[in-house]
Amino acid sequence: MIRTIYREGGAVCILDQNLLPSWLKYECLSDYREVVTAIKELKVRGAPLIGVTAAYGVALAMDVAPEDPDQRRDYFEDATQSFASSRPTAVNLFWALDRMRQVFEAGSELSAAEIKKRLWQEAERICTEDIEINQAMGEHGRHLVSPGVRILTICNAGALATCGYGTAMGVIRSAHRLKLVDKVWVCETRPVLQGARLTIWELQQDGIPECLITDSMAAAVMQQGHVDMVVTGADRVAANGDAANKIGTYGLAVLAAYHHIPFYVAAPLSTVDMKIESGKQIPIEERDRDEVRQIGGTYITLPEANVYNPAFDVTPNQLITGIITEAGVIRPPYQENLLKVRGV
Repeated sequence: MIRTIYREGGAVCILDQNLLPSWLKYECLSDYREVVTAIKELKVRGAPLIGVTAAYGVALAMDVAPEDPDQRRDYFEDATQSFASSRPTAVNLFWALDRMRQVFEAGSELSAAEIKKRLWQEAERICTEDIEINQAMGEHGRHLVSPGVRILTICNAGALATCGYGTAMGVIRSAHRLKLVDKVWVCETRPVLQGARLTIWELQQDGIPECLITDSMAAAVMQQGHVDMVVTGADRVAANGDAANKIGTYGLAVLAAYHHIPFYVAAPLSTVDMKIESGKQIPIEERDRDEVRQIGGTYITLPEANVYNPAFDVTPNQLITGIITEAGVIRPPYQENLLKVRGV
C-alpha cells in the first residue's frame, strides 16, 4: 500500500506528489505552516488526504503552542484558520478540522501535554479510519462491476488521494482483485495532469490494465463502445447529490448520459456536506493561471494569454447513477437517501 503521510518524531512526513511519477520522495515538515503550503502547492492533494494532512498539521502546530490557556486557544485558532483557507472546495478539510476542534475544546481543562497527546491520537485515528472507509467503499463498489468491465476515470482518486487504497481507485482495486477489470481508461486531467502522472502510476504499481487518453478523447472512446462505466471521486457532495470534482468531470457525466453509460461517484460520507443544498453553493477554487499556460514549467502559449482556471466543476445529481460510500451505494432520490445515512 502506498504511504502518503506519517508522523516521524516532531515532524509530519508527506509524499511529494508534484514529483511523481519521476521521483518517489518524502518530505518531513516540522512547522505547520509548511504543511499548509504543501496543501496549497498540491504536494498533498485529494479531498480525504487534505483533511488528514490538516489534522496532522493542527497536531503539529499545537506541539509548540503557548502554555497559557488563552494564548494556546489563539494559537489554535490561527493554525486552523490557516488550514481552512488552503483549499476551499474539499469539504473533508473542514470536517477534519472540526474533529480536531472537538478534541481541543473537550480538553480545555487538561494540561497542555495531554491536549497535545490527544490531538495526535485523533489525527492518527482519522488516518486509520480513512483506509478502513476506502476498503469498505471498494467492497460495495465492486458489486457494481461485471466481468470484463472497462472503466473510465479522471484525475486521481486513489491511494495518493487518501491514506491508502483510494475512493474511485478503491472500487477499481477491489474489482481487479476478483479479476473483473479488463481495462481502465485514464483521462490525463489537464491542467495539472493528475491522471497521467498519478493514476497511471498507481495502476501500474498494482498491475491493473490501463490506457491513458487525453481529456478530449473521452467522447470518441465512449462512442466506439469501449467504456462500460465511469467512476470518479468527489471533493464535495451537496445534500441533493450534486458533486464537485476535478474540472472535466461534468463533461464526462454529460457524455456518459448521452451514451447510456452508468456514471458513479465514489466518496466517503465525510465528503457529503448536508449544509449545502445544491452544487450551486459549492465554492469552486480558481488556481494559478500558469497551470494552464505551462506544462512542466514550459510555456505552451503566450505568457500573457488570458486564462480561466477553475480547479473543479459540479456534476448535477440527475447525471449520477449512484454514489458509492462506506455505507453502501446510494441511489436517487439523493436528498432523501443521503439524509438517511449522513444525517445533519
